[in-house]
Amino acid sequence: MRRLLPLPIALCLLTSYPSAAGENAFVNDPEPPGPSNITEGTPWTEIQRPLPPWPKDSDLVEFQIDSPAKSPFRFYIDAKNLEVGADQVVRYTLVAETANGTRNLSVEGLRCTPRGKYKIYAYGNANRFAPVEAADWQPLSFMPSERYREDLWRYHFCIPREFRPRPKKDMLRSLRGQIAPRQNTGFQAD
Repeated sequence: MRRLLPLPIALCLLTSYPSAAGENAFVNDPEPPGPSNITEGTPWTEIQRPLPPWPKDSDLVEFQIDSPAKSPFRFYIDAKNLEVGADQVVRYTLVAETANGTRNLSVEGLRCTPRGKYKIYAYGNANRFAPVEAADWQPLSFMPSERYREDLWRYHFCIPREFRPRPKKDMLRSLRGQIAPRQNTGFQAD
């Protein structure tokens, strides 16, 4: 049978516990020192751009999405207004067309971050764009209905493993299927 602690010792231990818990015998440094050659980077800021003009059919470049499920849309990018801003945002006009010819248009931006981010600037209706109020950057969604954004980020607009945009001419070549698949892997070609 176990022997219980004598009552006076147990009372001493219980009364001393709260005061000991509040004390710290060590002095914490305010912040760990960092190497002197490391400097803080400048925070990223987005530049404001006017909305592009309504796209012409002759400027649209169709691209295919890499998906096991057949999409009900055909996707196009307005080649004339595809641009990379000084803030490294790829801005583009997207046209999603149904089989019966109905079109959904949006002006979007894509950032070549490690996981990708996008922003919708405006939606198109009746040959003009209506800006989206208080639009914010969103992480890429891997939902089947938004697969086109992931494909633009992964295969067409961004350089794999470098997290920066391709030159515009390379983006257009990729959208048109003129870049070999191995050039989209991030490894150097032979």
